[in-house]
Amino acid sequence: MRSFWLLTSLAAILGPAASADTAPFTYNRTDFLLHGKPYQMIGGQMDPQRIPNEYWRDRLSMARAMGLNTIFSYIFWNDIEPSPGTWDFTGQNDIKKYFQIAQEEGLNIVLRPGPYICGEREWGGFPAWLSEVPGMAVRTNNKPFLDASKAYLEHLAEEVAPLQVTNGGPILMVQVENEYGSFGNDHIYVAALRDMLKSQYEVPLYTNDGGGESYLAGGQITGVLAETDGDPKTGFEARDKFVTDPTSLGPQLDGEYYVTWIDTWGSNSTHNTNDGNAAALKSIQDDVAWVLTNKSSISIYMFHGGTNMGFQNAGLWIDNALSAVTSSYDYGAPLDESGRPTDAYHAIRETIIAHLGDNSTVPDIPVKSPMIDIPTFQLKPSVALFDALPEPARQQNPTNMEALGQSYGFIMYRHKVNTAVKGSLKPGDVPRDRVLVYVNGERVGVVDRIYMVPATVTLDLKAGDVLELLVENMGRIDYGPALVEQRKGVVGNVTIGDNVLLDWVTYPLALEQPPAPQAKYRGPAPSATSTPIFYTGSFDVETIGDTFLELPGWVKGNVWVNGVNLGRYWIIGPQQSLYLPGCYLKNKGNQITVLALEPLAEATSAVGISKRVWGNNPDPDAP
Repeated sequence: MRSFWLLTSLAAILGPAASADTAPFTYNRTDFLLHGKPYQMIGGQMDPQRIPNEYWRDRLSMARAMGLNTIFSYIFWNDIEPSPGTWDFTGQNDIKKYFQIAQEEGLNIVLRPGPYICGEREWGGFPAWLSEVPGMAVRTNNKPFLDASKAYLEHLAEEVAPLQVTNGGPILMVQVENEYGSFGNDHIYVAALRDMLKSQYEVPLYTNDGGGESYLAGGQITGVLAETDGDPKTGFEARDKFVTDPTSLGPQLDGEYYVTWIDTWGSNSTHNTNDGNAAALKSIQDDVAWVLTNKSSISIYMFHGGTNMGFQNAGLWIDNALSAVTSSYDYGAPLDESGRPTDAYHAIRETIIAHLGDNSTVPDIPVKSPMIDIPTFQLKPSVALFDALPEPARQQNPTNMEALGQSYGFIMYRHKVNTAVKGSLKPGDVPRDRVLVYVNGERVGVVDRIYMVPATVTLDLKAGDVLELLVENMGRIDYGPALVEQRKGVVGNVTIGDNVLLDWVTYPLALEQPPAPQAKYRGPAPSATSTPIFYTGSFDVETIGDTFLELPGWVKGNVWVNGVNLGRYWIIGPQQSLYLPGCYLKNKGNQITVLALEPLAEATSAVGISKRVWGNNPDPDAP
């Protein structure tokens, strides 16, 4: 494989004649070459692990119908290796099957395996257990990290390397790391990843960085094609100005052309979309046309975002606060979260077809099944969270989530007061991420890191009082220096005033599935101060189809339907409904469980709507 890589590297310097007869896919200074002929990547980003595997073919056929010929896909390590040495390539992790379907639909693949992928995914795709590996330092020339990365990349390659174009498969290229120049400049580390991937794949490798000198200086590595993302004109100019190593030069690719941006939770954070915005759509069309006319390649980010189901969303660290990404990864993309085309889809399709002209082979847009409505149905309290606690750990000092073998969800810390104490509460070094504070079973405050200055909770506790801290992991940081250390729960001491509280009982609450309902509910009555409550209900559907689940008046929590964790809801928005794929439904007896972190007596119903509404509301827990 190494000799093959040398031939493809020489192609970047010597031109197509050097390798057109020896490699199915290569490149010269100006063109990618597929079977010896120029190949322009008209691509889009779509990540299989954000989409129900039952819908992969539908989404891929929609990509082909927009005019795309290449799919760019991140792979999420944390899903594939949820615990050390435990591998899962089934269901939404069956990457091989996804790539096979893509090829059947007439699409090629650019593989973006990481190990770091950013992508607004929990910790940029890193598994949470990395935090507890002795001596671990991510994204650097660190032996524990490189050893763990090597194991992951090797297992992934066993699955998908046979699908390279050299074997008649759809994989054309493989990315090394991801936007590393935005993080660091450890070229020994990047070279180590390059060499791992060289030993596993025969197709060309590339790096993808922002269009600036420092980004390219940090991310570019000898023997790997350097590409850029963002504004294509800026990126292309920067690549040819600042990359002088001939083994990293070749055709231009905008590896992430952003049509909109992500949504984050917040009362003032509105949904990002270009629907109805003629000026924005024209700008997108102009950029895509400019790239294609200049014989360069492009990947729309995102073409289809999908969903951060369960607890898989990431957070951004902005202005010393957590911007938690919504469960919806709609992204205002050409193909929306439910797989339906948007205004951007039709505008980009029009531009691609105009570019292809008489050579257009773009298929018709598939007819989509209509979304369905589900009439309002009722839910009833079934079990209080604090009545369904697992076996605890007992410790002098509170322990972070990962140290107890937990990755996602919630963790509760309980302390019985021995000596009266008063003052402001400090739940560890900094709040991670949202802390619901209870005294004797009554909620007395919320400390939320989405605010630069979280609320101060002042306590006056007497001997015998019980203090409980319910900590929610709102998503590990996926971008920037803050992603380096991402332990969750309580990290450090809990103090009240100058007093360190010792002796804790800790309950890990991963909530992979909600607890079973009690035969007769025995928990607290829903109120503005009660502890969290699980509600259950059922509903039927006459016709199975996709819908958006709304919870009118509910404040915050998670929803499970037929055992699938659809993600988080939060009244502050901009997401006001959860995408419920029809593939998770049946006609009769659909079971739903809702975790109400802040239950209210009047919030007892849910409804399925065929057209989602975005919006924002004030945060009832704002500092």
